[in-house]
Amino acid sequence: MSEETTLREQMCSLARSLFDRGLTGGSTGNISARLSDGSLLVSPTGTSFGRLDPARLSHFDAGGRLIGGDQPTKEMPLHTAFYDTRACGAVVHLHCCHAVALSTLPEVDEDNFLPPITPYAVMQLGRVKLLPYFRPGDPAMGQAVRGLAGKRSAVMLANHGPVVAGRDIEAACNAIEELEATARLALLTRALHPRLLTGAQIGDVVTTFDVEWDT
Repeated sequence: MSEETTLREQMCSLARSLFDRGLTGGSTGNISARLSDGSLLVSPTGTSFGRLDPARLSHFDAGGRLIGGDQPTKEMPLHTAFYDTRACGAVVHLHCCHAVALSTLPEVDEDNFLPPITPYAVMQLGRVKLLPYFRPGDPAMGQAVRGLAGKRSAVMLANHGPVVAGRDIEAACNAIEELEATARLALLTRALHPRLLTGAQIGDVVTTFDVEWDT
């Protein structure tokens, strides 16, 4: 099986898993991954993560020209902003419930969206930047990501959903699942004054696991 065929199947399998577990619903969310030749596979516009067809994924050449498949998601500016500013192999954007709910709360730290409840979000995501609300498909979302100059692997679009870049498609999916799980923990413990990781504990995780921890 060729690299491209394998990646097409993997993208659709992981997307279906995210959909089946309620991490994005209907025709929401989009996913992309880069092949070794620099070309890009992207979920088409208006498609459901539960029913992606490997043969119909949008295919862009290394120069950004659509060379096959259906028309791509309208959130392409988000995806290309990450690929252009970071050395990543995949980007995933979901509309997951708990992360969106957390993004609407006034006390959330815009520069460090997720509270340090467990070490795993620190390990997989670093600091998550909360970006303001943008209309879906607005190219300004991509401009906002570019404005971070490649310093964040994950952002949260307020009232919309998270976007995560990873070294490959599996890493990106794992990381965005961790983001949603941490957001859920944050909401569950919000009124209970939880004991969070200390600065020293976070520093130990960052050092031990060589985490990209933008300050």
